[in-house]
Amino acid sequence: MLFDRFDLQPDDPLLALIGEVRADPRRHRLDLSVGVYRDEKGQTPVMRAVKAAEAQLVAGHASKAYLGPAGDADFCARIANLVLGACTSRHTAGMQSVGGTGALRLAARLLAVNPRPHGAGPATIWLATPTWGNHVPVFEGAGLRIRTFAHTDAKGGALDFSAWLEIVERAEPGDAILLQGCGHNPTGIDFTSAQWATLATRIADKGLFPLVDLAYQGFGLGLEEDATGVRALVERVPETLIAVSCNKTFGLYRDRVGALLMTGTQAAPLAKAMANAKGLARGEYSMPPDHGAAVVRTILESAELTALWTRELDAMRARLVQTRAAIAAHPLAADLGLSELADQKGMFCLLGAGLRVVQRLKDESAIYVAPDGRVNLAGLPLSRVDDFVAKLSSAYRAPQPEMAQ
Repeated sequence: MLFDRFDLQPDDPLLALIGEVRADPRRHRLDLSVGVYRDEKGQTPVMRAVKAAEAQLVAGHASKAYLGPAGDADFCARIANLVLGACTSRHTAGMQSVGGTGALRLAARLLAVNPRPHGAGPATIWLATPTWGNHVPVFEGAGLRIRTFAHTDAKGGALDFSAWLEIVERAEPGDAILLQGCGHNPTGIDFTSAQWATLATRIADKGLFPLVDLAYQGFGLGLEEDATGVRALVERVPETLIAVSCNKTFGLYRDRVGALLMTGTQAAPLAKAMANAKGLARGEYSMPPDHGAAVVRTILESAELTALWTRELDAMRARLVQTRAAIAAHPLAADLGLSELADQKGMFCLLGAGLRVVQRLKDESAIYVAPDGRVNLAGLPLSRVDDFVAKLSSAYRAPQPEMAQ
């Protein structure tokens, strides 16, 4: 029997927590695991701008015919403008993808199938760790060889920029390197504008190929501010791939909305890359779903809806900033290594906690965080900050279980 020859695979340890949280009968349970934004009531509401756009689409949709492997061209153009701005010296192209993960997968496949020099091994991509837990499976599954280095210092509270510069020098010309555009997942530790400029110049000089994962534009400092690093990179390197997710910024998690953007100094090579990307998409999933991209396009082509969406996104970011500041100001923050949270950006922070602490939080306090200690701060109500810090402190102080003699 074919099915019986499979090995049983474990559930994804992070996604498995979704079911655990739902099954937990404790009313005070707190889900800080999977990366979704929640309001003070613990809900993930549909944004008002999204509801308004959907109403327009329901009233005006004339067809559900296929759009093709590249998806909605107007959506892609609007996303390119959101990410790159109105003015860039580079040629640009883009195609719709199945969420940001789909864009990363397409980018990885492009890198993997790109013809290599005779005798060269598999295409290599450099990842700074810790990183999003799905980066490695996505890239390995696409056929890339993965090399890793440290994103943070030994204590995990600050960027190890010297490690980045060292790896850029060590890497071989033609190697790819992954950069998170803003709101680093899982640490919240981003590059400064000056560091972006330095890194972009070094990457260009060494002949590396940058792949940018941009999933949280607007959750760091603002829509424009969060794009400055990517724009600096694009203006300094000959070619880039940018995987964009709309899942967080528009609250369209289950609609799987994303785009793969490409930039280059010449139009002809860019056209070749696009043709290959469309061919890969055709073989992977044929074409992307339309609804979520149509919602985003409808918002971005309307000045009124764009203004409404921007206000909603600004309010989400402001609450995240408040949450970070409240935790960092807590009397126990320094002892728990949380004082730096106010200087970090985005939805996440990373606890310097082992599995024992993570397990105690879940078992004794009904607080769910990712197995690696990542905390989704966008799921923490301000009214629960003191309780969270106190329970975290208690989990750290608990004695180690005695070893059997």
